[in-house]
Amino acid sequence: MVDLVILNARLVATMDDQRRELPGGWVSVTGGLIEGVGIGEPPSASTTIDASGCLVTPGLVNTHHHLYQNLTRAYSEMTDKPLFGWLQSLYPLWKALDEESIYLSAWIGLGELALSGCTTSTDHLYVHPPGSGDLLAAEISAATDIGVRFHPTRGSISLSEKDGGLPPDDVVEDDDDILAACEEAVNRHHDRSWGSMTQIALAPCSPFSVTEELLVRTAELADRLEVRLHTHFAENYEDDEFSVARFGCRPTEYLERTGWASPRSWVAHCVMPKGDEINRLGAAEVGVAHCPSSNLILSSGIAPVTSLRAAGCPVGLGVDGSSSADSASMWLEARQALLLAKLNDGADAMTARTALEMATRGGAACLGRTGELGTLTVGAVADIAVWDQTGIAYAGAVSDPIEAWLRCGPTGVRNTIINGREVVKDGYLVSAATEEMLAAHAVASKRVQRLVQ
Repeated sequence: MVDLVILNARLVATMDDQRRELPGGWVSVTGGLIEGVGIGEPPSASTTIDASGCLVTPGLVNTHHHLYQNLTRAYSEMTDKPLFGWLQSLYPLWKALDEESIYLSAWIGLGELALSGCTTSTDHLYVHPPGSGDLLAAEISAATDIGVRFHPTRGSISLSEKDGGLPPDDVVEDDDDILAACEEAVNRHHDRSWGSMTQIALAPCSPFSVTEELLVRTAELADRLEVRLHTHFAENYEDDEFSVARFGCRPTEYLERTGWASPRSWVAHCVMPKGDEINRLGAAEVGVAHCPSSNLILSSGIAPVTSLRAAGCPVGLGVDGSSSADSASMWLEARQALLLAKLNDGADAMTARTALEMATRGGAACLGRTGELGTLTVGAVADIAVWDQTGIAYAGAVSDPIEAWLRCGPTGVRNTIINGREVVKDGYLVSAATEEMLAAHAVASKRVQRLVQ
């Protein structure tokens, strides 16, 4: 007898190597891993979930986020600014971050993601104000408590305004201190085992907020520790102009000269690469976290994801921080990715299946966990999303459940299973702590936004 069977699905989209789609299919789970996938009579199970009328997919993988930013969601003073001005409006608020606010923002943010079918999320936590405590450990604790598979990064900023960077002086750290903290974080939290719930990457914030030396030394450290690298890259025209003015080259060349043009790296946004630069990124197998909503809100542009995928870059999806994207929904990002690719590259440039592939297999590739995450395959992790396709929103969508998944809606997930456990059931978080966390988060958010003393 297995632990869990999800059965009677309208369709199981396995996203395996053959991209099998199983009408009326089932998925079985034992010990937190996929035990079987098939059509016909499922095995006996301790627990069953009836997926009649539902699309079943692998859990979605979020490849870029700033969880703490939901403390300043839809902040009124930065709604009309592009990237650099937006950041400069928010840095003074973010220096109030502490362990409590980080825990709360991570709990709420990961819960929000789980409601959109996300089972694995990264986080780019790069603000570590002096005296703020162990922020990375705080958000890892929140992920453990809510039950979401987590890939936090030990981020950093070290190039302050007085040195020609963007952040104010009172939120930056020293390069040596950053590298020591990175190594300590990996040694303490990184679990390399198959099916692990926590893995750490190293993530200097961006070329305009860290020194070149830090980028080089971080790449060397990641190589020695055998962990992944993450940063913002070629995000908008300001990013391009800063690179040319300060480093004498465009962002792609800067990535190459600092040792980051590697399969170990995945970069956020990647809006501005051109022609040959796209081919060079593909040849280096640099992963890309495509963040369509954030790119739209900040007027950064449309990332050339069709060309990047064709060139050989693994491309996943990212919700980005809730101070720019405002809504942390992986379903929404998948839909935005579909629409933007059609707008940018033609009606036939992307289908819902391509968007689902980016949201699952593409994200797993960016995180270095191909075959383990993002697929319903025997031996892969038991991270599964069940999407109800009944009711008015899906009326008439009878021909193709996967196209219906993105072209109808908006929708949230009905069930989210992570490591074989339900985190979302019938559209609600299973945790009994939700209301308590929301109340505490509201207090922390008002404090960070200086609405209370």
